[in-house]
Amino acid sequence: MSEKIFDKKLLDILICPVSKEQLIYDEKNNELIAKKARLAYPIRNGIPIMLENEARKLVKNEK
Repeated sequence: MSEKIFDKKLLDILICPVSKEQLIYDEKNNELIAKKARLAYPIRNGIPIMLENEARKLVKNEK
C-alpha cells in the first residue's frame, strides 16, 4: 500500500489551530510544524491531522 503524497498547495490555506501561525512542511518526518506553538501535526495518507491532541510536542532542540 503506497502512502499518498501531501499536496504542498495546502500550506497556502492551512494554519495552526492553536497559534494561528503559518505551518512549515517537514518532508522528512511527514509533519506540519508550528514553530510558535511548538507542535508537529502528523500527515496520514496525504491528509494533515490538524487536531491539537494528535500533534506531537516539539522538544527544545527541534526546529
